[in-house]
Amino acid sequence: MPSSHAPNQATDFGLETIEILLQVMENERDKFVVILAGYKDRMDTFFDANPGLRSRVAHHLDFADYDLDELIAIGRLMLERASYYLSGEAEMAFREYLTIRMQQPLFANARSVRNELERARLRHAHRLATDQQRRWNRDDLMRLEPEDILTSRAFSAPAASS
Repeated sequence: MPSSHAPNQATDFGLETIEILLQVMENERDKFVVILAGYKDRMDTFFDANPGLRSRVAHHLDFADYDLDELIAIGRLMLERASYYLSGEAEMAFREYLTIRMQQPLFANARSVRNELERARLRHAHRLATDQQRRWNRDDLMRLEPEDILTSRAFSAPAASS
């Protein structure tokens, strides 16, 4: 089933790979498992672009996106594991951030939570480092404040991109 022509574009490699995968899935179906994972809309596009693939995949599982409270809990856990936490006001700012971000393209659930909290930790470190006159205690070093969240690009994104 592989293509009879040599690939000349990057997309040809993908098509050839799918053809090989389909052949192996058919010929070796009792010997291995193939797991294809991705967001539902992108997986639907992938299956639609590759005729015969959807029917060869026996089980399709769709997982719901996390809701806001679940994402907040995931964020708390991530911060706790890194010995950080959100002040009460910072948690409200983080909730507002997620509410905005969840409506934007390319939101990636827990990955987006992790990325924003990593950026917030960097903003926190910069904020503390720039105030050299103050003596910081342990709690200051562990606590993220609203300004560590509110300076995110999500708050300055134009409404049209939401």
